[in-house]
Amino acid sequence: MLNSKAAIFSVALLVGLIAITCSAQKSSQDEPGSIVLIFKDGHQKSFATPDIARIDFSPARVVLKNGHQESFSPDALVRIEMKDSAADSGVFGRNHFVGKWRVGTGAGGDFFITLDRNGDATKTIGAHHGTWSLVNGEARISWDDGWHDAIRKVGSKHEKCAYEPGKSFDEEPSNVTDAKNMNEQPI
Repeated sequence: MLNSKAAIFSVALLVGLIAITCSAQKSSQDEPGSIVLIFKDGHQKSFATPDIARIDFSPARVVLKNGHQESFSPDALVRIEMKDSAADSGVFGRNHFVGKWRVGTGAGGDFFITLDRNGDATKTIGAHHGTWSLVNGEARISWDDGWHDAIRKVGSKHEKCAYEPGKSFDEEPSNVTDAKNMNEQPI
């Protein structure tokens, strides 16, 4: 009985951390998805991750940002699933891009771009400061020198598309190079 409660607590804690991470996304457009509670009797209860304020374990309940609460018995729960996650849908949230990226210069060399959670961006060449935002599942960076870059997932890898001053993200990029996330695992 004690091992069963410890296992339920461990799973619940993990799900809580996942929910907090998902709800930290900027908006529901940034990170689509839901948490689904699956009960022993076969019924399911879904919650959109952007709507979740917290998951409590004693008593067991999901508290939504609007104040609504859904209680459940941990003994009746079979499992908790993540549905329609960003990775499954091909649309990435801000957290996917936060961190350090090694990208090409377009002239054979490499440099590093760091994207911070607060929307600040830095790079190791040119104008070192910029800002970034998530647009349609890609990181769009505007540098203080007028250049702007997009980091996007293409197939099984990422690319950095560079646009010279005066060009928009809708135009042909000035150069396209590989982009590699230097974090040990996505944040």
